[in-house]
Amino acid sequence: MTDTNIALITGASGKTGSRIAARLKQFQHPVRLAGLSNSTNLPGSDHVHFDWYDESTHTKALTNVDKVYLVVPVLDVNPAKVMIPFIEKAIHEGVKRFVLLGSASVPADGPVFGPVHQALSNLAPEWTVLQPSYFMQNFTEGQHVSTIKNTGTIYSATGDGRVGFVSADDIAEVGVRALIDDKPHNTAHVITGPHSLTYGEVSQLIGHVIGKTIQHICANPCSHLEVNVGASQTDLIAWLRRPCQLATDTLHNA
Repeated sequence: MTDTNIALITGASGKTGSRIAARLKQFQHPVRLAGLSNSTNLPGSDHVHFDWYDESTHTKALTNVDKVYLVVPVLDVNPAKVMIPFIEKAIHEGVKRFVLLGSASVPADGPVFGPVHQALSNLAPEWTVLQPSYFMQNFTEGQHVSTIKNTGTIYSATGDGRVGFVSADDIAEVGVRALIDDKPHNTAHVITGPHSLTYGEVSQLIGHVIGKTIQHICANPCSHLEVNVGASQTDLIAWLRRPCQLATDTLHNA
C-alpha cells in the first residue's frame, strides 16, 4: 500500500530537519527527506533529490505528501521568490499542512522569513511558523566550535544583549507536534530556552565545563554578519542583530 500522508522534510540534513525526521520515524510516520544529496542516516526513510531553484525536482518531492516542513534555502535573503511558488504548487497537489522554520528575531512583517510567513497564513489550509531563538547547538555543532577550540573565543555582535538560547531538540519537539497534531496550530510559536543569557555568561559556562578560559569578543554587527552569512542588506542586518531576550513557555504548551 502506498502511503498518502508522507511528511516532506526540506533541510533534512540540518539541525532541526534531521531531528524532526527522526522523531516522526519514532512515531512510525512516513517521512521523505528532501535535499541536494542524501547526507542523512535515517534507516527506512525515503530520500528525494530536491533543489529550491529547480522546479523540475518539486513534483516528485510532493508525490503523496500531505504535510511539509519548510526550511529556507541557505543564505538566500529573499527566499519568498522560490518558496511561495512551491507552496502554491504543494497546495494544488493536495498538501494541507505546512510548518516553517523562522526566527524569533523576525516577525511576519520582517525580511527573509516574513513574506513566507505571511504567504502561509494567507494561503495554507493549516500552518505553523516556528520562531526559535539562537540555537544552543551553534556552540557544539555550528559556527562557534572552531574558535572555541582553536583560540578560546566566541565572537558575536550582540554586546551585552541577552538571548534565550534553545536546543534544536526542543525546537524539533514543537515542530513534530505542529506537523502531526490532530488540530492545526495556525499560529507562530516563539521558542526559547528557560533562561536569557549574555554571550559573556555563556562563555563562562562553557569554560567552566571544559576547563578552559573562553573569552567573548563583541564584533561590529555589520561586519560580523556580512562575513558570517554573506548578507549586506541593511534591513536584514538590522533585524538579525536583534537578540531574542524573551524566555517563553512554548515547550510546555506544545
